[in-house]
Amino acid sequence: EVQLVESGGGLVQPGGSLRLSCAASGFTIGSYGMSWARQAPGKGLEWVSSITPGGFRKYADSVKGRFTISRDNAKNTLYLQMNSLKPEDTAVYYCTKSGADLVGAKGQGTQVIVSS
Repeated sequence: EVQLVESGGGLVQPGGSLRLSCAASGFTIGSYGMSWARQAPGKGLEWVSSITPGGFRKYADSVKGRFTISRDNAKNTLYLQMNSLKPEDTAVYYCTKSGADLVGAKGQGTQVIVSS
């Protein structure tokens, strides 16, 4: 059974940093495309970043240069390092077993609030 469990969210001031984690089970993340997505209050699901099995990374323009996606195959865990956070980054963040189309298993999410 595929399971994805996100953690690492919280309240942070503008300009701060957080690192989100997504612990996967039931499959090997290094063999699949993996993505992060987010959903802000009152809005739809938005793709944030993806990493391919070969390690190619891509980012939404809104987070490029501030966020970094990575994975630890030994721990079967996906990460999202978020720097220079802005209030508009406030959302529930999800990891998905998918590419940028976000068609695939999704975790329960972790809340990120950027506020002073």
